[in-house]
Amino acid sequence: MRVERFSFELPPELVAQVPSPERELARLMVVRDDELVHTQIKDLADHVPEGSLVVVNDTKVIRARILGVKEGSGGKAEVFLVRKDPDGAAEEAPLGGLRERWRAMARASKPLRPGARIVAGPLSVEIEGKAPDGLFLVRLASRDDALTIDDALQTAARVPLPPYIKREVSPADEQRYQTIFARAPGAVAAPTAGLHLTQPLLHRLESRGCEIASCTLHVGLGTFQPVTTEDLDDHVMHAEYFEVPRPLAAAIGRARERAAPVVAIGTTVVRALESAADPGRDGHVRPCAEETRILIQPGYRFRVVDRLLTNFHLPRSTLLALVSAFAGTDRVLSAYRAAVKERYRFFSYGDAMLLTRTDERPAEAAS
Repeated sequence: MRVERFSFELPPELVAQVPSPERELARLMVVRDDELVHTQIKDLADHVPEGSLVVVNDTKVIRARILGVKEGSGGKAEVFLVRKDPDGAAEEAPLGGLRERWRAMARASKPLRPGARIVAGPLSVEIEGKAPDGLFLVRLASRDDALTIDDALQTAARVPLPPYIKREVSPADEQRYQTIFARAPGAVAAPTAGLHLTQPLLHRLESRGCEIASCTLHVGLGTFQPVTTEDLDDHVMHAEYFEVPRPLAAAIGRARERAAPVVAIGTTVVRALESAADPGRDGHVRPCAEETRILIQPGYRFRVVDRLLTNFHLPRSTLLALVSAFAGTDRVLSAYRAAVKERYRFFSYGDAMLLTRTDERPAEAAS
């Protein structure tokens, strides 16, 4: 499908630079057929059917942005960690200690070549070369025997705020750019719909008979890589690791037995659950821990997720294509135009919308 189909005019001042004063005070647009309800996240439980299964992404954002200098020349360099290399188990470093292999984006004043080493406080990053997906292969190591690699990252790296947030990281971002249920370190961007949820809100959902369950998808380039092609079919999705545990698969089974909807908190949950869809039992998932490159666009038949809480996304993005496939392109773009008119806040620290699934098939597929 042509990427231009997912274009819309977005005034730059609507790109949220800071989160709402409190998580639940973000605005919420509820899309019901052709009706829009304007409310706040604090009222989310009132718009989720009783007995629903609510699924969150428990990934935890790591400090992924490393600002350092090239060893020897002292030139400035930046490394942005994307994900651990699937074949990169920790190993002994030549001079002692452990080192880990990661895939990363990196830049410096001069091209980075294999063997170059970037130093940032107690952290060392060695450039190994390029992976088949175009990312750098790097080796992380702690330069301080008293610190683990994770400790060195915590000391030397920064919270990876998205590039459209045009300010320096603040102490408040340590807490606000992390969901309250973050458990499994590995994401390099937040699963942003989950940033709105609080423990009291989860309790209100549970008081309406809703069950809360979690999956893990470590957010990386597969989620936020910009689309540079004119046709989504030509866009290359990067792999992201996800886990759908047995308790979640069982919870989805119970939801199907009671005819309750599965509500995904964020597009990352959608991608994890749809990647784990059981081909032999529609509406169910298989427990798994693997990588996904799933690209969802209009024409996709959803198998698991029935409702979706999601933030407002970038124009011409795979996320907007997913949301359009879920609730209908015309309906979603109409809601986006209303969001611009009503001055909703967009992207990671912005407001959210609640959608009900309306599978959209292109005209040629429906005939």
